[in-house]
Amino acid sequence: MRRLLIATTNRAKLAEYRLILRDVGIELELVSIADVGIFESPEETGATFLENALIKARFYFERARIATLADDGGLEIDALGGEPGVRSHRWLGTGGDDSDEALVAEVMRRMAGVEASRRTARIRATLALIHEEGGVIREKTAEGAIEGMIGAHAFAEIRAGFPYRSVLVIPARNCYLGELGDEEEAQIGQRRIAILKLRDELERIAAGRAAG
Repeated sequence: MRRLLIATTNRAKLAEYRLILRDVGIELELVSIADVGIFESPEETGATFLENALIKARFYFERARIATLADDGGLEIDALGGEPGVRSHRWLGTGGDDSDEALVAEVMRRMAGVEASRRTARIRATLALIHEEGGVIREKTAEGAIEGMIGAHAFAEIRAGFPYRSVLVIPARNCYLGELGDEEEAQIGQRRIAILKLRDELERIAAGRAAG
């Protein structure tokens, strides 16, 4: 089975990609950056999710030389002009409390008193896939978003590494994103939407037409 490097140290994210690829029928052995012995990381200096996803994908592909998938994403709140956006994981600034709990609390603080009709938001993910085929480096990108509303209160359980799932209500499910089980979320989430747009390229890798 061909390998695909998922450019993350987050085991929960790796498990989510395994669920998604299994569900869409793509057979690849997924490995993390730790699995391939890479313990350094690039500086994410991009102004957009796309730029950061490409920075990460190129950085790890150059070191591992196997097909590599990286993503970047976060929460976009319309009433806050799209914030926290590309700064979703660095929203509180250098030296601030950037814990999951602090990020959730900041969303609730900034959205206090905002009327229901203006609480629209989404969690977006942009994926960058790089692999080598016939001596040629191929890069493909795709994005997906799951739309919802910022709840009046945060969901009590904050899943480690995924704070914004505790503030985004999914109207079609009448629940917070964080209330969904792993399998159900993998079926509707932003990463699945993006993965489906990369399906042809991932199938090329699985079929062995790519190096690695």
